Amino acid sequence: MDSGEDSFIQLPCPGGLEDGCPAATPEQVRREIERCKELCTALEQDHAKLQMAKEAVEQRTQELRKEGELLHKNLEQQMSLKRDEERSCQVDVFLAEEENNRLRQEKQVLKKKLEEMLPTLPEKKMVFKGLATNKEDMNKLMLTPLIRYPLLGGSALITFEKAEVAQRIIEVKEHIVELSYGEELEELDRCRVRVQAAPVDILLPSALEIGLTRSSRSILLSDLPSLGISEEALLDKLELFFSKTKNGGGEVESREFLDDSGQVVLTFAEDGVAGPLIARGHIQVLIGKGKYKLKISPCMSGDITNLQLQPSCCPRTVLLSGIPDVLAEEPMRDALEIHFQKASRGGGEVDALAYVPAGRQGVAVFMEDAG
Repeated sequence: MDSGEDSFIQLPCPGGLEDGCPAATPEQVRREIERCKELCTALEQDHAKLQMAKEAVEQRTQELRKEGELLHKNLEQQMSLKRDEERSCQVDVFLAEEENNRLRQEKQVLKKKLEEMLPTLPEKKMVFKGLATNKEDMNKLMLTPLIRYPLLGGSALITFEKAEVAQRIIEVKEHIVELSYGEELEELDRCRVRVQAAPVDILLPSALEIGLTRSSRSILLSDLPSLGISEEALLDKLELFFSKTKNGGGEVESREFLDDSGQVVLTFAEDGVAGPLIARGHIQVLIGKGKYKLKISPCMSGDITNLQLQPSCCPRTVLLSGIPDVLAEEPMRDALEIHFQKASRGGGEVDALAYVPAGRQGVAVFMEDAG
């Protein structure tokens, strides 16, 4: 080809003719050029879109790579923390086992001391007059609750015979109490007050621990004879006998007669006197013209070391509050009792009612429910 053929593009003939195509007119050439320009523009736009899509994909790829690196780093940190927690738990388990072994050994030591101490404890004669209890309950300490509950002015405590009545009153929460019972009055002249009902929650002991301490200078004397003399005279004779060294005693610092058990506690001024006497267990004491065999035991004192309380709801008692001071104490108490006795109001038989007028304070005492 010559240079003229290299510088031009051969266009297809209009009408699809391949050979013998007549020369294109200038208008046809112009339209063909416009069409090629549009095609080139479309291709450039497609190229730009593809380039933008490529850049978005590359950017998303970078973001996903960073997220993956961050997740991997977090996973490694969590695994490291988990390993540290496992090591810490292993240390805690080891320490707990050591503490358990120490407590077990301490329990054995205390048990051995208790076994050594039991033979020297004072004997106490008992007569069975009641019903046998379960064997598991024989060593339990029974507590009888006596709870003092502060009662503010403008409030009342009402105890029903049945717990379900108290529950109904509490569920209603607000009650309108008629204060004109027994009087024939017009509706506008009747006096009513609104009071709120709520449960009564108190704290009761659930667990009690008492620490016992053995006195190093005191002894407990039991099996004392009934001589028909005063307590002071008996204490004088015992002090005189145990103050003599030939009887194994020493200077007596104090003496005390325990009324609830009929036993005597003697405290010596010096250490080393009580121990040998306790080891003997019994001793013949000359009182008046006769000799009496007394039992000598260690003197134990107890202190409360742990007292645990748990909330308890009184099943038959309701707290009424918001009572205005519009009647005297007795009429208000009667009005409250009449209202809450009516079955139509959800009430029932009232067992007890305590009312404290506004401006005053009271204390209610809760005792064990025998029912």
